[in-house]
Amino acid sequence: MKNHLRGLFNFRNIFPIASLTLLLCSTMIGQTAKYQSKTADVNGVKIHYLQSGSGPKTLVMIHGFGETSHMWLPAFDEFSKDYTIIAPDMRGIGDSSRPVSGYDKKTVAIDVHELVKSLGKKQIYLVGHDIGLMVAYSYAAQFPAEVEKLVLLEAPIPGIGEMWPSIYNNPQLWHFHFVFSPIALDLVKGRERTFLEHFWQSLSANPASMPEGERKIYTKSYAQPDVMKNAFALFKAFDAEDARDNREFAKTKLPMPLLVIAGDKAMGTALQDQAKIVSDNVTAMIFANTGHWLMSERPAETNAAMKKFFDN
Repeated sequence: MKNHLRGLFNFRNIFPIASLTLLLCSTMIGQTAKYQSKTADVNGVKIHYLQSGSGPKTLVMIHGFGETSHMWLPAFDEFSKDYTIIAPDMRGIGDSSRPVSGYDKKTVAIDVHELVKSLGKKQIYLVGHDIGLMVAYSYAAQFPAEVEKLVLLEAPIPGIGEMWPSIYNNPQLWHFHFVFSPIALDLVKGRERTFLEHFWQSLSANPASMPEGERKIYTKSYAQPDVMKNAFALFKAFDAEDARDNREFAKTKLPMPLLVIAGDKAMGTALQDQAKIVSDNVTAMIFANTGHWLMSERPAETNAAMKKFFDN
């Protein structure tokens, strides 16, 4: 078992239709990206998403906890020439609507799939980070013929492999269980910045890599009514619906090429070990001196790895 978890969370500090506005955004890392902010009503929810580029191929990018669709801005310049990029906020998070249920990743993946369909798209390239990784895996497993290539960044796949119980019960991932406390939301309310700082700092090998401007954006987003509650609901599903669904999905191997990228100070080899259970066509990369937040800590390297994978 320990071999599967080598490097897992080896961090520096351990204690995770439509309105439209045309935006010109200069990111805190000096990159300028043109994109549109839109909403669409799909699967009974309003999904907010960013759209960039007008290329013939479609690239869907799904964010994780502690971030929103905004996290993908550093990828827009790299991919907008060849792709039409769709980066949604998951239901309940960011500027998407906040239903009371449906936070299992199978349902969230269907939201994204319905969004893609509503935009007249079908065949996609798909990327997910953190909880977005879990949604992306569910999307690819449910709609395998529609995913050309899949990229999974820095998170475990719930329920997969003999390593899953050790991952889920890792004391360093205390927040997987904290969310079940009846007073968890009371403890975090009004302290969203402090709570999120734990993850931005402790799950990073380079904590300063996430600029202050980004932190303010995410803090404001997660401090909105019910957003943190919905984020906790995403966590609560990990070892319940998500694990059950994924074990069923894993009975059929993914047919598309799969790239997984992890930080050596974060998931280490655990993600690639899980990936090899669900796919026979895995390319695995581990970035040195890197934690969980790949698009903040290693944006150029992550973009380059994804571009090479998509182009080959």
